[in-house]
Amino acid sequence: MKNFLSGKKFNIFYSLAALVLMWAVWLIVGAAVKNEFLVAPFAQSAKEFFTLFAKAFFWRALLASLLRTLIAFLISFALALGCACLAVAFKQFAAFMRPVAALLRTLPTMAVLLLILVWLTPRTAPVAVAFLVLFPMIYSQLTDSISTVDSELLQMAKVYGFSAKQKLACIYLPHVAPAALGQTGTNLSFGLKLIVSAEVMASTYTAIGGMMAEAQAYINLPRIAALTLVTVLFGIVIEFAFRALSRCLYKRTKAVDCD
Repeated sequence: MKNFLSGKKFNIFYSLAALVLMWAVWLIVGAAVKNEFLVAPFAQSAKEFFTLFAKAFFWRALLASLLRTLIAFLISFALALGCACLAVAFKQFAAFMRPVAALLRTLPTMAVLLLILVWLTPRTAPVAVAFLVLFPMIYSQLTDSISTVDSELLQMAKVYGFSAKQKLACIYLPHVAPAALGQTGTNLSFGLKLIVSAEVMASTYTAIGGMMAEAQAYINLPRIAALTLVTVLFGIVIEFAFRALSRCLYKRTKAVDCD
């Protein structure tokens, strides 16, 4: 326990040191350039950051961006889970999905967004772009996780006549669920970055990306810096929250009764 706390304290120390270093670099670059149209002053950016939370439009924009992120993730996860199960069960389907996933992974995001904007509205285009990036990534994560289930456990389940429900509850779920939940935080955080970037390109109204595009049009660098900090902050919170849930789920699934 003592070693764990000691290690945790060191991790917190190094994280704080990294934040202080990035803050110092910001201040040094700002002092060296001395041009607020090139580098956003830290004091103005910090003031803008806290001012945002008092504005109703900001909260609507933030919730809209988070909702788009959640929708893109849920669609991607549901489709990826179905395809991963089929790929594990049928080698022919796995062979079919291999080039499909590879193609989607190599698509240039911004070029795809420009094409999608021809077919969809600025409100829905970011969701489509995020899906095209998240789906192959989540599919690969799930197939890798499912395929690493111990074959001896599956053989033992067959010998003892486990039902499909017992296999799911006692073998697949304890093995796949903690890893999938841990990756969910990273995927959602990455999805938020994708959504905001696509919103900037699409000039989506009532969105964090739309606010960034507007600030860029007026060369309001402190506003852009503040919105960027908001995006990073919420991405970090989401990722750490799901990591904590993953640890909790791991403890629970280890205690599943398979009788």
